[in-house]
Amino acid sequence: MEMNISVSGTGSCNLLQKTKDSIDELSFWAWSDLLVALKHYQDSPRTATSSGVLEKCLDSLVGRLAMASEVTPCASTSPPDSSGLRISFNTRSTQSSNKGLFRATWWFEDLSALSPNLIEMLVKSMVSRGYNHVIVSGFLFYYQKSKFYTASSDEKREVLEIVIDMLYTLDPSSISCKSLFGVLRPVLHSNISKSCRNKLESMIGSQLDQATIDNLLIPSYGRSYLYDVNLVLRFLKAFLREGGSESSPIPMKKVASLIDLYITEVAPDRCLKSSKFSALVMVLPDSARDSWDELYHAMDIYLEGCLKKKK
Repeated sequence: MEMNISVSGTGSCNLLQKTKDSIDELSFWAWSDLLVALKHYQDSPRTATSSGVLEKCLDSLVGRLAMASEVTPCASTSPPDSSGLRISFNTRSTQSSNKGLFRATWWFEDLSALSPNLIEMLVKSMVSRGYNHVIVSGFLFYYQKSKFYTASSDEKREVLEIVIDMLYTLDPSSISCKSLFGVLRPVLHSNISKSCRNKLESMIGSQLDQATIDNLLIPSYGRSYLYDVNLVLRFLKAFLREGGSESSPIPMKKVASLIDLYITEVAPDRCLKSSKFSALVMVLPDSARDSWDELYHAMDIYLEGCLKKKK
């Protein structure tokens, strides 16, 4: 396969041979030239990988990003929201913070054109260099959204699996719970691998104390009952498995309050089996609740519905 492409306006040349001959000069390539090379190589990954050119290009690109982040550090280490950028214009300080964050994420759009396989290599390289996990997670969420506009169902599945796998390698505190639920929505309609689905549920479960009742009211597609109770139970088990019962009591109590609200919402569903309702009630330890009033209220609603159903 010929690899003729115009680079830096110098005319048509063999890109692979050019890169081999000038591998030590990659640090002098313009950002746009590196992007052109990467986009070209992603169409012929075997040739590029076997020659080592792809890794060199990615290494040079990540090096540029690392240097840029050192010159202009991220203004915030808080996890980005679902858009990948937290924007507020209330005060001068937030405006300054947003400008700093924008300068740290200017490359999002440029790299969103890369294939999922290249994104995987890119993120691994960034993580190995100690790149800010908050920015990396923000880029992954941005990448998933941008790719979904034109992707086929198979391409969407591939993007989701790469994004979830890469998010799973990051520091959990760098990932927004809201953004994880944003990824969950398309996952529910995609045939992604079970391991990826488990990873996503585990990440959400570990941050369940940051979720809202609206996050949990997920329709139960293809089932008789209204909401996906099984999914919420898996979140709860992940929360407990990830140390929720051993950490500070504050997250546990937040989750208990959240689940009591959830139980109240699902209690009127007459199709909800008693085994599922009982599982929701009993999944958390007794010490998680300061008050049982909300739970008793939910139980009254459920029992009343059961009696009406029998009539």
